[in-house]
Amino acid sequence: MQKKSPILITCSKGISPYLKREVLSLNLPVLSEAPSSIETEGTFDDTLRLNLSIRTGQRVLFLVRQFKAQSPDDLYHQAYQTPWEEFFSRDKYLCVTSSVDHPTIKDSRFANLKCKDAIVDRFYERFGQRPDSGPRRDAVVVHLYWRGKQCRLFLDTSGEPLSRRGYRKIPLGAPVQETLAAAIIAATGWNGADHFINPMAGSGTLAIESAMIALGRAPGLLRSNYGFMHLKGFTPSFWEKLRQEARKQAKKSTHGRIIATDINPEAVEAARKNAMTAGVDQCIQFSTCDFRETPVPEGGGVIILNPPYGERMGEVRELEKLYRGIGDFFKKKCQGYRGYIFTGNLSLAKKVGLRTRRRLPFYNSEIECRLLEYELYEGKWGS
Repeated sequence: MQKKSPILITCSKGISPYLKREVLSLNLPVLSEAPSSIETEGTFDDTLRLNLSIRTGQRVLFLVRQFKAQSPDDLYHQAYQTPWEEFFSRDKYLCVTSSVDHPTIKDSRFANLKCKDAIVDRFYERFGQRPDSGPRRDAVVVHLYWRGKQCRLFLDTSGEPLSRRGYRKIPLGAPVQETLAAAIIAATGWNGADHFINPMAGSGTLAIESAMIALGRAPGLLRSNYGFMHLKGFTPSFWEKLRQEARKQAKKSTHGRIIATDINPEAVEAARKNAMTAGVDQCIQFSTCDFRETPVPEGGGVIILNPPYGERMGEVRELEKLYRGIGDFFKKKCQGYRGYIFTGNLSLAKKVGLRTRRRLPFYNSEIECRLLEYELYEGKWGS
């Protein structure tokens, strides 16, 4: 599998511009860009580098075959013809996932089943043994992409999504996903040279991702299991070499301060424990306080809040005061910083009372959100 092949890296909708930058920084080409993916090209070993280094991508998919299929029977026949035994052995657990848009398929699970049947039938015909299969993504994962007549079969070298870094042991509520947090930070342009302030930190994902970015710490170092580990091209010594190189390149300390606060002491304790698991707790100053009391050191940088969006009318009215309070906090304590609010409720955002410089679209799961940027000039509002 050391011949070059197309590699599709998926991401949440709207994140592809930041993923594109990451791919280019690894000296890999960008063949195409879509709202929720980047296609590059490389060897199987390149997928290991991508899984270790990419902050904003979700899955690294290595293309093994593409063909045209008009029907589920065509899909079965072509998948059966694919030499799966070259990629993994018959004693491996198999999961098939898919992205399907075809008139003959009403439920993508049916396409998964046809593809899975073709794979295990091929193994049975050749070796008299079918691989076990099911929904778990902790071993071999084959991904089917089928749009119109075009079919592509990939090996999912990530297995579990890359957002599952392995440090968030205590998530609390509905936290921002790790890959989304990394993309939000990338959108601010923050790189660790100045301060990163995160009131309403919750379980600490934004603060932890910012620390990993500032240190240059590879996001995949904590994971102990990837899809590529169950494939025939995997060489453990090469993977260990990549990990050792990544550790050597990481810095020991950050230049700017990273401050994370929350009014909920349980959230602060969870964030601290998550940061310890990630190995970055020494870089983050945690404290329990109302967001208005968050320490804001001189020197400037980024200050970012991810306030609640509100779902019921009573909540929304209460949150109007909160968003007005954020505007006051920005004006009184954050001059010289670039201020950001990440929210899925633009009506509430109007209550901030400040003019936005940029309004960047993101998706938090299915919720359309905006990252709102405010330039907080010194002396703009007086004392």
